[in-house]
Amino acid sequence: MSQQKIAVIGCGMWGRNIVRNFYNLNVLDTVCDIDEENLKKVLEQYPGTKVTRDFNKILHNKEITAVAVVTPSHTHYKLVKAMLEAGKNVYVEKPISTVAQEARDLSELAHAKGLVLMVGHLLLYHPAVNRLKMLVEEGALGEIVYAQSDRLNVNYHKNDRSVMWDLAPHDVSMISYVTGKTPIRVISAIGCSSDRNEIMDITHIGIQFEDGVIGHISDSWITPRKHVTLLVRGTKATAILDDTVPENKLVVYDNFEQNATKNITTPDVLEIEPLKLECQHFISCCETGKKARSDGDNGFMVTQILEEAEKIMLGERVKKLDEVNFALSRMKK
Repeated sequence: MSQQKIAVIGCGMWGRNIVRNFYNLNVLDTVCDIDEENLKKVLEQYPGTKVTRDFNKILHNKEITAVAVVTPSHTHYKLVKAMLEAGKNVYVEKPISTVAQEARDLSELAHAKGLVLMVGHLLLYHPAVNRLKMLVEEGALGEIVYAQSDRLNVNYHKNDRSVMWDLAPHDVSMISYVTGKTPIRVISAIGCSSDRNEIMDITHIGIQFEDGVIGHISDSWITPRKHVTLLVRGTKATAILDDTVPENKLVVYDNFEQNATKNITTPDVLEIEPLKLECQHFISCCETGKKARSDGDNGFMVTQILEEAEKIMLGERVKKLDEVNFALSRMKK
């Protein structure tokens, strides 16, 4: 197998974690960022790593075999497309795009060129999530009927398009992966801004998956006490994965016997950082050419659902506002 040379574009808060993992896996070649201070820290912490502010130096460097794009979501399409057209395998942080057609185009381009396109749906590589998926496949919960993912925390920077685009890609991809069901349509979607501006920091989405499975997703940037749980309800048992606790993250409850619970552990891999597993998966896909678990098609599926949800949120907001204005005008008369 050939030694991969990977470049990382974007070394902000999350990009630093990507840089650290690829460096520790001995494949990091170059880091690109527009912030000189970020590049200075890279040089100090990761000896031998090259840095640049010009992504064209990565684009035209034939020795670089793969690129990780860890930049704001509105820049993903342009950067990923350029790297794929240059013949490089690409890892892109979630969401792959906030426009479904762009996500489809990137996935089709990767397929046409025979390249790896992997989206950073991190939880598909989480040991406890994979243990839960195994329980579902074994039939331990019975037939799956419902899933609920709550991802609530505080974000003081609120610099993305909305909390939905920041966090819900994890929830949609994870529910689909664990249950083995593809999302079909958005049933309901509401969002609001606690700051009373255009950036929604609380969102709730209802999704119909295959075979009648219903999923409910709540995301928040304003919750002081972190709450990260996935509930999967089957006809026999209900599993709850709580990612905020240090141990016994996964518990299964019998649906018919009170206080009958079972802690599910995965001692062999539970202590491994999920991001390390994700980075290893990307390297393996680059070396073997195999399809990534969270490939471009997976990214398109998620973007398509969230695009639909956002349209419902914004449409409902406009509709309700029109109704209020109409009511007020009637009252003034």
